[in-house]
Amino acid sequence: MQLFGKKIPFSVSLLFWCVLWELVGWMGWSSIFPPISKILLAATTVFTTEKFIKAMEISLRTFALGMSLALIVGIALGTLMARVRIVQEILGMWVNIFVSAPISALVPILMGILGIGEATVVATVFLFAVFIIILDTQVGISKADRSLVEMGKSLGATRYQMFTKILVLSALPEILAGIRLGVIRGVKGVVIGQLLISIIGIGELFEFYSMHFLMEEFWSLVIVVFTFAFVLSEGIAYFERRVEYYAGNR
Repeated sequence: MQLFGKKIPFSVSLLFWCVLWELVGWMGWSSIFPPISKILLAATTVFTTEKFIKAMEISLRTFALGMSLALIVGIALGTLMARVRIVQEILGMWVNIFVSAPISALVPILMGILGIGEATVVATVFLFAVFIIILDTQVGISKADRSLVEMGKSLGATRYQMFTKILVLSALPEILAGIRLGVIRGVKGVVIGQLLISIIGIGELFEFYSMHFLMEEFWSLVIVVFTFAFVLSEGIAYFERRVEYYAGNR
């Protein structure tokens, strides 16, 4: 962040908005926005309850399962689309459609197929994340440095060596970018899936606190979800910056 030509640390910006939120909360302009101090105080109570711990276990489990499937399927299909033309022609249009489609509209259909439970949330996380991973993997593999590919062929590299030592390393920044975006979309998927089902995990707590107008507890959950998504995103972004060396000059 830049202010009057000087770089301002992120913590200063965060502190500014927290102070502003605190002032607005104490002014009482809206009961929807309680003071941040009351939210943090409520969080100390909420986070120690058995209900919250159980909800987090369910949410993390469904998120991990959905994202694991999205990573396996997304990277595999993205690679096939980049290397096999017929796969690109068959799946390319559908991947682009689902990247921009409102996936949340499919949750009621998933509920009809998989029932009301964790399986529906796992499928929701998978659908939210997989298509952007496919797209970025396909772009990264297809734009791998042709000179490196030709060099590998001339030196007698096997297909496995070509894939692991040239294509993957060259495409790694794009693949990681897709994973980072997929993780963010996956967090949205687990919250939206649980909110629409409204009986399990964090979604159940969101529904309960909003219905009873417990805004301090509600906002404490929002902060947890936002922090979780931010930490995951920044962690992958850091790793992404570290491996940019392998991208080479396109």
